[in-house]
Amino acid sequence: MSARTLRGSARASNVPETPASVLSGNALGQAAAQAPDGSALDRRQVDRRQVDKPKLDNPGLDKSGLDKPLPGFSDCEVVALLAPLGEASGIILAVSGGPDSLALLLLALRWRALVEAPPITVASVDHALRPESGAEVAAVAALCARLNVAHRGLNWEGPKPATGIHEAARAARYRLLAIAARQDGATHLVTAHHADDQAETVLLRLARGSGVGGLAAMRPTSPLAPGLILARPLLGLPKARLVALVKAMGLSAIDDPSNRDLRFARGALRGQAGAQEALGLTAARLALLARRAARAEDALEQSTNTAAARCVLKDADAAVGSRLSPDFFLEPEELRLRLLRRGIAGASADVRHLRLERLETLTEALSEARARGAPLKRTLGGAVIRLSRTGHIHMTRESPRRRGKIRKV
Repeated sequence: MSARTLRGSARASNVPETPASVLSGNALGQAAAQAPDGSALDRRQVDRRQVDKPKLDNPGLDKSGLDKPLPGFSDCEVVALLAPLGEASGIILAVSGGPDSLALLLLALRWRALVEAPPITVASVDHALRPESGAEVAAVAALCARLNVAHRGLNWEGPKPATGIHEAARAARYRLLAIAARQDGATHLVTAHHADDQAETVLLRLARGSGVGGLAAMRPTSPLAPGLILARPLLGLPKARLVALVKAMGLSAIDDPSNRDLRFARGALRGQAGAQEALGLTAARLALLARRAARAEDALEQSTNTAAARCVLKDADAAVGSRLSPDFFLEPEELRLRLLRRGIAGASADVRHLRLERLETLTEALSEARARGAPLKRTLGGAVIRLSRTGHIHMTRESPRRRGKIRKV
């Protein structure tokens, strides 16, 4: 089976961690407009000559090897894990060749053997950051050919940033995967994030001082781009089970040394795993914290919807932007923060880098001015926020000529 290569480039030096923020409809549309045929991407055969030797062992494994239950996983568990993907019209599996993604591939193909699953395509991204990366993508393509599953190789081409390389690589990876999903008519992009990844994300969010929403970390499903869902069906499984499955199936996973590089935040966390566990910061407990934070976040969002019904004023003139009534100041502080964030997003659509501390500062300033009966004007996140003497809050898009000038908040 041949592998198709998608070519694209991503230029960024400061890319947000959350992939959804870089995968807006406009970003996808701009990428798609680059190619003459409208696909945004050229296609070619992966050059198998780049492969000096196979990176994945057990060449005898083929589709027939998945006709029986997988070691360590009952068929009932496999079906339950991947059942949410049954509603997809097409699935892209992100497979790098590491142990986690290989386990995802095995589980997905066993699931396909048990149920009437949607079409599945494997996609692998060559970030071109290591000499071996091209050979590794080709090795995944060769394994997919033996397992009778379609494969696409995706290339991150163009200049790479000198700083923030992991963030830029993540953004490029999701951008290319989203474009591949759209071209294949897939509605779900599936990754192999697991409980250990979730625990690391919680610790990273704690270090940044995130609020409840940040501590909820990764969700089993979340919107990634218009018409595309990012699914993480293995989020509740420990990494050890995935590694054991891959070994039991006779596969030797690809090892990416950058995953242990102490210069990067996740690598540093992994280097301190023993000390963390000694303090009780186990992956299981941190994943539990994420689930509890997610439960609280969902409840707070419902409460914010109710508060919005009380406080948000509708205007016939859309140019007015968002307006909040004086009842805003009767709401709990957490709901005020969320209402303001929504209003700023509605006025400017630029809240990707809106830090919680700045939003808290704005909320405090508005409350103090309201207590004095004084007007106030601030700018934040590309929006102008005005408090009138009557206690009404108006949020409008900031003038382009003012962008980049000194802000009050």
